[in-house]
Amino acid sequence: MWQQIYNPLGQPLLSALVAALPMVFFLLALTVFRLKALTAAVMTLGLSLIMALWLFGMPLHKAVMAALYGMANGLWPIGYIVLMAVWLYRIAVKSGKFEIIRGSIATISEDQRIQVLLIAFCFGGFLEGAAGFGVPIAICAALLVELGFKPIRAAMLCLVSNAAAGAYGAIGIPIIVGAQQGGVTTGALAPMLIAILQLSTLFIPALLVMILDGWRGLKQTWPVVTLVGVLFSGSQALVLYLLGPELVDIVPPLLSMAALALFMRLWRPTHVYREPGAPPVSARRWPLTAVLLAWSPFYILTAIIMVWSLPAFRALFAAGGALAVTVIQWPMPGLHLQVQELPPIASAAHSLAALWRIELVGASGTAILLAVIVTTLTSKTLSLRQSAGQLLTVTRELWKPLATICLVMSVAYVANFSGTSSTLGLALAEAGRAFPLISPVIGWLGVFITGSVVNNNVLFAHLQAVTAGQIGASQPLLVAANTSGGGMAKVVSPQSIAIAAGAVGLVGQESDIMRATLRYSLALLAYACLWTFVLSLM
Repeated sequence: MWQQIYNPLGQPLLSALVAALPMVFFLLALTVFRLKALTAAVMTLGLSLIMALWLFGMPLHKAVMAALYGMANGLWPIGYIVLMAVWLYRIAVKSGKFEIIRGSIATISEDQRIQVLLIAFCFGGFLEGAAGFGVPIAICAALLVELGFKPIRAAMLCLVSNAAAGAYGAIGIPIIVGAQQGGVTTGALAPMLIAILQLSTLFIPALLVMILDGWRGLKQTWPVVTLVGVLFSGSQALVLYLLGPELVDIVPPLLSMAALALFMRLWRPTHVYREPGAPPVSARRWPLTAVLLAWSPFYILTAIIMVWSLPAFRALFAAGGALAVTVIQWPMPGLHLQVQELPPIASAAHSLAALWRIELVGASGTAILLAVIVTTLTSKTLSLRQSAGQLLTVTRELWKPLATICLVMSVAYVANFSGTSSTLGLALAEAGRAFPLISPVIGWLGVFITGSVVNNNVLFAHLQAVTAGQIGASQPLLVAANTSGGGMAKVVSPQSIAIAAGAVGLVGQESDIMRATLRYSLALLAYACLWTFVLSLM
């Protein structure tokens, strides 16, 4: 048994500054040094291992197993989901459905500012709520490229859009976990999340339009921007407050997509915006049956994932469930229950689990695989051989971003099991009454390191709650701030960027995407910090 150390140098701030070196290096490697993500991830993992061994005294075999545990989780479920999502997109292209999809989107509006709101913001928000784990970024970025957006711009728009839905995640799991870890109820958490997140979500459609076409674009599209922003953010608030977090990213995106389609029948902008080099809008009007068939991969995916998300279906995979045999749990040798987390990170000393969970049937990737199979079997223009060929092509193209994801996960798990992440959080907590000002920064760091709002809340929601009690602040407020900051880090999470790069064919250019999105993530973070501090004074 090995116990984590949170202040190895005897000075909390100094320990935190040294512990932050791997993360700082990775950020600089992508933005300043412009290294390829795979190269930067390899170097960062090496630096993280050195830090865990030298600074925190973690035994070598435990550090190695933590890295392998991260790689395993990068392969399954994340890598599996990404591979299946891009495969679904590619067979939709191969079958010729995208020509009709382009035409059907153009019937709503040929204006590409509206198309971004429909695809990246609304549809992406729905996919985040239904599946998460990079599915909305992979599918929506590829869709935008097919519609004529440049790959970097498509990736950036989808990443920025994800800030509106990323904090709530798949079926509200980040919120549920945050409430559990922080020792608060979801009912107490809801008003604080509404106060922080829904105000920023309200303005994200306007931000997306301004990224594309500046103030002129916002002036020309303000009616639809206002409609989508108010309806999406407002219905998120109502669903969260009245029903709980599970449907926050399911119902509002569907309402917004429907409202947007209906509104565009009654209104159009004075100027139609098209990206330079975008393919011309086809004058052809496709019959309804053809449009429904073209979109079938995505509503088949939607239907299957919604079934996969039902509590009754999930119960089949629980211990004693009818399909429990399809769940493999492999304890990592020398790591599972062999590392102890100590107060104040935990309320009492406890051993960390290290079980690699492989859900053969219940994984979201399997739901996407079923959508691929149904799409292939129902497509008259696509054979099983062609579909399998697309999988081989996608695998060859995505091995680098998948390897990058695995390495980034390794960095995250080494940080988690060595206590590096906790050291950073504790140092920030030394700010006292000014702590609410930097509370969202902890969440931002947690997601930047781990790539997951769920993991971020597992790491830091309890710390936020404990600190709130020590300084006399609201515990729900700081747990909400942790979640909100994490949602804003999804814009620049190395995992998300690697997924986006793979989806739009920019493997090796992750640093370009990072530079394009970083300022938006930091601006959203600055808002969350200032507003959380103001709320803490009320």
